[in-house]
Amino acid sequence: MDESKLAPAPLAYQNEPFLNSPDGRILRILAEYSEPVARFRREQIQDTVVFFGSARFHGLSTAQKALAELERKGATDAETRKRALAALDMARYYEDARRMAFLLTQWSIQIPAKRRRFVVTTGGGPGIMEAANLGAQEAGGKTIGLNIHLPFEQNPNSYITPSLNFEFHYFFMRKFWFAYLAKALVIFPGGFGTLDELFEILTLAQTEKLAKKILVVIYGKEYWHRLINFQAMVDAGTISPQDMDLFKIVDSPEEGFEYLRDGLTKYHLGPLQPKRVGEVVPEIAKTNP
Repeated sequence: MDESKLAPAPLAYQNEPFLNSPDGRILRILAEYSEPVARFRREQIQDTVVFFGSARFHGLSTAQKALAELERKGATDAETRKRALAALDMARYYEDARRMAFLLTQWSIQIPAKRRRFVVTTGGGPGIMEAANLGAQEAGGKTIGLNIHLPFEQNPNSYITPSLNFEFHYFFMRKFWFAYLAKALVIFPGGFGTLDELFEILTLAQTEKLAKKILVVIYGKEYWHRLINFQAMVDAGTISPQDMDLFKIVDSPEEGFEYLRDGLTKYHLGPLQPKRVGEVVPEIAKTNP
């Protein structure tokens, strides 16, 4: 008689082949909800202000050094020089995002509250994301990075608060956390991803799907007026004139900060803000039924 014993099977929640299989997808999705909410609760995060913009922009000093290096090497390729000059021009947006995040955080950490209010949040990568995380860190506040796991590497920038550094597999769960905690959105010049986030939030606000007032700041009139003609949409009847009130276009960090400060105070710090009985998780935004 064979007295050898069969090895115990792994517990289902420790079975990595299962967890990484199509059948385990629902568990992975739930994990990308449950793990962040536990961390936000532990870190006392109540709400956020999300900064979006190009991952390709560099700080002013980096852009200046890159152009100087091209000139030192005597680069004559017109396209290469054109890109370097454009990078230098766009560096102002990096510095402005850094400044606005600094001003916002400097103000928000003075708010008397049990939880941390209006925490600067980004997609966790380089460019405008790095600039906003840097500005918040320089002001002495916590700052969140919601990174995405991609086939090509995107490392989290070094200015994210380590305990608030997240990595997502699913784009839609990452987008959920951008919208769910946000009380304001700041949109700097950017590409497809930036446009995606802008119009998603505007659509949610327009259709009143969020049970909260969300402020939308669009930064940089020169860039956005070349890119999108919102008035043409009004004239064509594809949006209503009042939809233009869903956002504000600003041109300086101070203007953007003042709009955020006044709006966040009016809609989210006023004496009539409802309190939730028995709340055990961050006071995060509800969706309308």
